[in-house]
Amino acid sequence: MTSATAQPKADQTQVELARRMLRQMLLIRRFEEKAAEAYALGKIGGFCHLYIGQEAVAAGSLAALRLDDYVISSYREHGQALVRGVPAKAAMAELYGKATGCSKGKGGSMHLFDAAKRFMGGHGIVGGHVPLATGIGFAIKYQGGDQVCLCYFGEAAVNIGAFHEALNMASVYHLPVIFCCENNRYGMGTAFERVAAVTDVVEHACSYDMAAELVNGMDALAVYAATQRAVERARQGGHPTLLEVRTYRFMGHSMSDPLHGVYRTKDEVEEQKKRDPITQLVAKLKDDAALDQAGLDALDAEVRAEVEDAVKFADESPDPEPAELFTHVLSD
Repeated sequence: MTSATAQPKADQTQVELARRMLRQMLLIRRFEEKAAEAYALGKIGGFCHLYIGQEAVAAGSLAALRLDDYVISSYREHGQALVRGVPAKAAMAELYGKATGCSKGKGGSMHLFDAAKRFMGGHGIVGGHVPLATGIGFAIKYQGGDQVCLCYFGEAAVNIGAFHEALNMASVYHLPVIFCCENNRYGMGTAFERVAAVTDVVEHACSYDMAAELVNGMDALAVYAATQRAVERARQGGHPTLLEVRTYRFMGHSMSDPLHGVYRTKDEVEEQKKRDPITQLVAKLKDDAALDQAGLDALDAEVRAEVEDAVKFADESPDPEPAELFTHVLSD
């Protein structure tokens, strides 16, 4: 007579990590949904690029970093800022252009910044911040530190000359930089030309004698594991890594772009939503008996309340004083 084999209990540390990442991903999703709503109401001006669909990249990669590591990003940076620890209130207030924002209302959606968190800002020029990441890596090495710099960019940045120059220098000088390409399949910096998964950004690493990995960007735990390996390489010998993290944004390029855009079909987007990174992580936690529906509902309610509080804070915060026009200005 055979007995049923008990299912092995999931590692508690891994479960706690997955639960923490799930909360972060839910926070990003609810924050971005509210940002879209506020933009439609005219409360957020300028450009606004949402991170919906890409949450696993920020949650997974940043979980592998220490608090003294550095992070720098492109203009789609709300998610990374939130996971890095920028309070939802400060992030939402910045989107509103308020004095209480993390950039004092001067940066807006594309330029969230928090030096205390070593979040070195979102940058609006495609590929323009990649050399800055190399510079941060050079500074770390010059000062004899063991920190790393994690640099996020979209696949269209690969078409920029400065991208290649930055990777070349990082490789030559053995700098502790992790170049994280969030390949969300459409490079808006190339006149709406589809770059898609066949871009194979990883191929570029071969030219620079650099470690490279192709990562499932819809799986937070896979992103975490790949980033951990990259961090270990960087700390041990300053070796840079290029991660091509294949993900998918469910929203348009920005709030000025139609939901599906003229460059992809509704059917394609709906098919990709079946791979929703939040749904996948929830399913894993439920399979591991680490989460039930009541627990998920409670967690989501907690996150929604945090975001509502952030919106209220942004609504009630003052505009920057006119004198702020003359602060942080370089003089002769």
